[in-house]
Amino acid sequence: MPGGIAFEFPQLYFTGLWLTIQISILGLLGALTLGTLVAVMRVSPIAPLRWIGAAYVEFFRNTPLVALLFFLFLGLPLIGLRFSTDTFENIFRAAAVGMGLYHGAYVAEVVRGGLLGVDRGQIEAARSLGLSYTQMLRYVQLPQTFRSVIPPLGNIGIALVKNTSLASTIGVAELLYAAEIVESRTFRA
Repeated sequence: MPGGIAFEFPQLYFTGLWLTIQISILGLLGALTLGTLVAVMRVSPIAPLRWIGAAYVEFFRNTPLVALLFFLFLGLPLIGLRFSTDTFENIFRAAAVGMGLYHGAYVAEVVRGGLLGVDRGQIEAARSLGLSYTQMLRYVQLPQTFRSVIPPLGNIGIALVKNTSLASTIGVAELLYAAEIVESRTFRA
C-alpha cells in the first residue's frame, strides 16, 4: 500500500510533525514581532534607527539559513552563550530563534512596503489632527498596513514551514528528520 510505511512508525512521524509545528509557530511569532519592529525602524524619521534596521535586513537576508542555524547552535556556545543546558532544548531553541531572525528580515521588508503604501493624505490628515508620530503609526498606518500585507505574510509563513526542514541539519528531529530515520531503517523512501 503506498504510504503504508507511515503507519508503521506513527510515533516518530507525529513527534516530527509536532516539532515542525512548534518551530513554525514560534519562528513565525518571532518573525512577525521582530519584522514589524524593524519595519517601523526602517521608516522612522530618526536616521540611526533607519540604518540599524537596514543593516539587520541586509545581514539576515544575505546570510544562508543553514549558516545561521549552525552559528546559533555551535557558535554561540563557543563564546559562552547557550539557549539551555539541555541539548535537545538548546537545539530546539536555536532552530526557533534562527527561523525568527531569518524570516524577520523578510517580514520587515513586507511590512515596510505596507507602511509606505498607506495613502499620503491619511498621514497628513493624522498630522493635522495633532497626532504624534507613534500615535499616527498606531492608529493610522499599522492597521491599514496589516490588512494589506496578509497575503505576502502568508507566503512567508509557508516558506518558514518549508525551511524548518533545514533544522534537521543541526539535529532537530522534525518531520524531515523522522522521514530520514524511517528510510534508513526500512530502506524504503
